[in-house]
Amino acid sequence: MNDAAPAPTPAPAPRRARVRAPELIGKGGWLNTGGKDLTLADLRGKCVVVDFWTFCCINCLHVLDELRELEEKHRDTVVIIGVHSPKFVHEAEHAAVVDAVERYEVHHPVLDDPELATWKQYAVRAWPTLVVIDPEGYIVAQHAGEGHAHAIARLVEELEAEHEAKGTLRRGDGPYVAPEPVATDLRFPGKALLLPGGNLLVSDSTRHQLVELAPDGESVVRRIGSGERGFGPDAFSEPQGLALLPDGTVVVADTVNHALRRFDPATGAVETVAGTGRQWWQGSPTSGPALEVDLSSPWDVAWWRGKVWIAMAGVHQLWTWDPQTGTVAVSAGTTSEGLHDGPAPEAWLAQPSGLAAAGDRLWIADSENSALRYVEPAGEGEGGDGYAVRTAVGTGLFDFGHRDGDAAQALLQHPLGVTALPDGSVAVCDTYNHALRRFDPATGQVSTLATDLREPSDAVLVGGDIVVVESARHRLTRLRLPEEAVRVDAVAHRTQRAATEVAPGTLRLDVVFQAPTGQKLDTRYGPSTRLLVSSTPPELLVGGEGTGTDLFRELALNPEVTEGVLHVSAMAASCDDDPANEYPACHVHQQDWGVPVTVTAGGATRLPLVLAGMDA
Repeated sequence: MNDAAPAPTPAPAPRRARVRAPELIGKGGWLNTGGKDLTLADLRGKCVVVDFWTFCCINCLHVLDELRELEEKHRDTVVIIGVHSPKFVHEAEHAAVVDAVERYEVHHPVLDDPELATWKQYAVRAWPTLVVIDPEGYIVAQHAGEGHAHAIARLVEELEAEHEAKGTLRRGDGPYVAPEPVATDLRFPGKALLLPGGNLLVSDSTRHQLVELAPDGESVVRRIGSGERGFGPDAFSEPQGLALLPDGTVVVADTVNHALRRFDPATGAVETVAGTGRQWWQGSPTSGPALEVDLSSPWDVAWWRGKVWIAMAGVHQLWTWDPQTGTVAVSAGTTSEGLHDGPAPEAWLAQPSGLAAAGDRLWIADSENSALRYVEPAGEGEGGDGYAVRTAVGTGLFDFGHRDGDAAQALLQHPLGVTALPDGSVAVCDTYNHALRRFDPATGQVSTLATDLREPSDAVLVGGDIVVVESARHRLTRLRLPEEAVRVDAVAHRTQRAATEVAPGTLRLDVVFQAPTGQKLDTRYGPSTRLLVSSTPPELLVGGEGTGTDLFRELALNPEVTEGVLHVSAMAASCDDDPANEYPACHVHQQDWGVPVTVTAGGATRLPLVLAGMDA
């Protein structure tokens, strides 16, 4: 006979808010479905994760990688649906979306939504945003930014158990249909480098290899890497930038491995020289022994002033690696995304993706700013023997286009590459304009050297020619450096997102964050949240800007400024809520928003931004 008291009945799980999911609609149609149009009714019985993304956005690319494990582990119960919601004009082109889906190995259905119809129906405000829909068609969670894969995995397990018990879970294959592979020597190549012997080395990004080509730029001499995504001595993961070191070896920006690798052309050997293979998060070390410090999507590298400079696209910074000391350190940028010049530690960058050394300047293709920037030794009063960041072309995150002339009014569209030319000017791979542009520092003029290139991402000088990496044509294209610029019709654009109408006076900003099930905010070492607020123009805010630890803020709007953009950056750290666990697993959730606003009577007095959870 057992006299022990009966075990207490566990408390029921809290009821989730249930909102019926709007239909998925997009003028561009569906990809990766074998030609079938999908509806939410087709997905009933599955746990659906809707990923609002755009292919220019490095944070969106991070989330694609975060979701790969979830997609594989729960392939019989979970369907991930990508909704491509463009920022740039080029990203609204259907062919460009088709290319991006292959380029980044998106192995789930994608809805091309060039007019942001579904984005608006789901009231999305940021790239990337993830929305979870349960097997009965109700929205049960929303997450903005990176770092939410663990929370979604936990929620999926809860939904599987709940709907298995209710009989509303449908197991089996999802709607994904793989497209037919295409045979080419290169597939979405990223960057190129002229080797001392005259051959060309190319990062064949989608095939996770380096390819050495003969001087003709076409004949394959050898391939380096297995061709499978990995982090071993014979594997890369979407490699991009290449830089030749004085000793003849090549540094490779192994982008999705968050690492620098060194390739020795003489022996074929590959070794890791910086990075751990893990992505850098806020609070992680920003300097130290190179093999012990995490990196974040290094996109390009350049040898300048005795160090390897790294375009750290994932955190909007420039870092350096010193081969002599074996250390890395941040050299420019604060991790805030935007365009702000000045001393290098205070400057703002936005997804720097191309570098070129030229004398006392390091040129930068600052892609999300659609800008050409540069680093140079700081002047008096700017940091002594440090560096400063300047802007040659571009005005910020929201203005882009194809316009030549004086640099102050010239426009680029998401450039990924920059090349120093013999006359002291620079060529810019103006990627989303499908053009090669030129900036002349002596005259301050911008011109167009060539058009009808397909997503040029890098260029390298070979004698009197310039060899352009046409990434979306999967080839290198050799051009004579023209003496006369090509004339084009000027086009200017601004990011097309509907502005939020807000009332003049006080605006309550709420960043909604609910820790995932089984976790709590990590307060062991002080506040676990951070909120940074600023605006464009700065005069839009007369109060409430700056940094704080609360996820809410009272903003005071300037009655004389009727429109602008609120820049909001939020971070929250959560850990496993188990007192018996001495080493709880912790996770960082973070997102940056750029919210266009129009100040008008009768507008909203509260602005909710969902980091994780649901806005009550």
